[in-house]
Amino acid sequence: MIIHALYLCEGSSDIGLRDHIEEIGAEMGREILVTPPDLNRLPHKPGHSVRDKLRAAQWLSDEGQVYDLVIIHRDSDGNPPERRRSEIAEAVNEVSPGLAHVPVIPVRMLEAWLLLNQAAIREVAGNPNGKVALDLPKPARVESVPDPKALLKQAIATASEEKGRRLEKLQRRFPENRARLLQMLDREGPVQQLASWQAFTHDLRQSLSGL
Repeated sequence: MIIHALYLCEGSSDIGLRDHIEEIGAEMGREILVTPPDLNRLPHKPGHSVRDKLRAAQWLSDEGQVYDLVIIHRDSDGNPPERRRSEIAEAVNEVSPGLAHVPVIPVRMLEAWLLLNQAAIREVAGNPNGKVALDLPKPARVESVPDPKALLKQAIATASEEKGRRLEKLQRRFPENRARLLQMLDREGPVQQLASWQAFTHDLRQSLSGL
């Protein structure tokens, strides 16, 4: 049986998490097909709330697709993770009652997960053999960084050792490089030490076991 999962992410550069979701399912012996809907197909762009995105995805699914599970990424942005969990659960119960759901709630921003792979940062920076210090936070501190997105952008710039126009060009590619870093995320690496990653993978495995 193929499990059809809807994945509602915060931005297009978050789509790379789909591969990890499908691979975690494969590790459990479950075939899961994850679909991030193209909400831009709608005549009116939906709002940013979970309810708005769910309603928009529901409208698209009226074309015939039925989902067994919805996976919803919502950065904590400094809010207590439990508040986000409640927000997601309430939205699902209101818009799609009975649909199994898995929250993805990085503390502050998903970029915190990406700060833990120094080798990948050097690779997307185009300087894989670079030795310049990046001063990245340890796993115990990474989810306390006030602005992990800014720190990640700076780390890529530092790792590149570029200057001037070449650096400006690299900086403009940040969304693409961020997406690559998410695809390169090492699920067996330091990210396993983060409570937000542990919660996400636990909830995902639990949901898949119940389907």
